[in-house]
Amino acid sequence: MKKLLLSGLLVSTLMFTGCFKDDDTPIIIEETTIIQNGGGDGEESSVIDVTGAITSNTTWTNDNIYKLNQKVVVDAGTTLTIEAGTIIQGTPGTGSLASALIIARGSKINAVGTPSQPIIFTSSIDNIEIGETAGTNLDENDRGLWGGLIVLGNAPCSFSGDIPEAQIEGIPADDTFGLYGGTDPEDNSGVMSYISIRHGGALIGEGNEINGLTLGGVGNGTIINNIEVVANVDDGIEFFGGTVNASDLLVWAQGDDALDIDQAYSGTIDNAVVVLGDFSDHAFEIDGPEGSATGSFTLQNATIIGNTTTENGEYADYRSGATGTTNNIYAFGFKDSSDIELDNDGVATNYNDGLLTFGTWEIVLPAGVTDVTNLFVNKADNVSVTDFGSTASAITEGENTVGANTSSLSWTYANEAGGLNF
Repeated sequence: MKKLLLSGLLVSTLMFTGCFKDDDTPIIIEETTIIQNGGGDGEESSVIDVTGAITSNTTWTNDNIYKLNQKVVVDAGTTLTIEAGTIIQGTPGTGSLASALIIARGSKINAVGTPSQPIIFTSSIDNIEIGETAGTNLDENDRGLWGGLIVLGNAPCSFSGDIPEAQIEGIPADDTFGLYGGTDPEDNSGVMSYISIRHGGALIGEGNEINGLTLGGVGNGTIINNIEVVANVDDGIEFFGGTVNASDLLVWAQGDDALDIDQAYSGTIDNAVVVLGDFSDHAFEIDGPEGSATGSFTLQNATIIGNTTTENGEYADYRSGATGTTNNIYAFGFKDSSDIELDNDGVATNYNDGLLTFGTWEIVLPAGVTDVTNLFVNKADNVSVTDFGSTASAITEGENTVGANTSSLSWTYANEAGGLNF
């Protein structure tokens, strides 16, 4: 492991006009040059501290580490390009001091990594160095060390009261850069590919943490594939409405739900792996519309791996009038108390009406469970259902015919450093 040593001190400071309302701190980008020593090449590389608003098209390059101090916002009309292999680190902090990268409505992120050079978002505590894909001092149990990545768009969402837009969770209500939602299903927030997001989920209020990747009203003009979230306190990836499609996803050891759908999300999630950690809750949490606007999700070709060590660790929870389809799911490693649940009358009614459907599920039965349909539970108070779980079958581990193509996720930190052996 090479060590970073200060060599002289080169500091350049740029001042911008900010859009933040929760404080009046000047927005500063500060660059400190350091020498990466121990390799014998003497090449200079930089740690660049970034705070506040990015107001002109900007490129982050892989010969630097970019350190997020508090919230960094890509303003409307601006594109942030991130080169393959670039490392972005978030600093510790809670509340208004939590660090996060926010792609505001009307702006774009162009972050395209490769399998050998993923773009990495991690904590400033991580001892990862330029050119590396993993440090050595953190693992899947290190959570909440910074915030997360938030992308906001103009695509339709279903909000309570049928309001046209809403403030994303994790951002104070008076910061207008946190607004999302609109009327353009084809809205384009850019491209995100081969990105690993690690050790996030900083607390911003009582019981309220930032997700690893938050997608609010993101449209289907946006390209999202090959995304990994590891060791986030709250959800791994949460879809708040919108129409964006996302494929080749991996969530490992999140604190709450791995894949969370809300507010009538109407895109397709395809080829996903969930590996629950010791503190994880659901693999899937699926909510429906909050207002009169409706939408229908597709969740398909997923492998979900449970845990047997905690009270948490469920397969899936369908709630709040969810509508859509879940198909080709392979599940193993869960305990006998875990279930696939219809949570209330509204979602049970949608199931009966064919608005919430289930395709093939192949499940390795937990010890003590003899009938796969017993894992499918209707908890509605007043609505009964029939044939819930009839599309599921019990199998032996490794004999699945459905689930994710895990080989496409062999590039991930979870596979390489975590030893998942895809």
